[in-house]
Amino acid sequence: MNVRILAAAAALALLLSTVASAACAAVDEAGAMALLKANKCMTCHSVDKKKDGPAYKEVAAKYKGDATAEEKLIKHVTEPNMVEIDGEEEEHGIVKTRDLEKIKNLVAFILSR
Repeated sequence: MNVRILAAAAALALLLSTVASAACAAVDEAGAMALLKANKCMTCHSVDKKKDGPAYKEVAAKYKGDATAEEKLIKHVTEPNMVEIDGEEEEHGIVKTRDLEKIKNLVAFILSR
């Protein structure tokens, strides 16, 4: 009986590891970077260095463990909103696509940094 439980636990651990790896590999980095560049996001943001806007690495750290992170970032990149740059309020650009899969991929890319 104990051998069966151990075997089942090992199989479950392997399955969860495979699912987690697939989720991480599911981010299309080239597609996300293309969307970032096409929408001029890299003018104010960088993957790892602060510019006028925060680095995506900082954004990922800020939202780590936040179950609502994806929802918040989707809203941030798709709906007009104001951000503060050098003490002044400016309108944050939005991505020029309504393809939810591309937007989710972009957000997953940012959160995976």
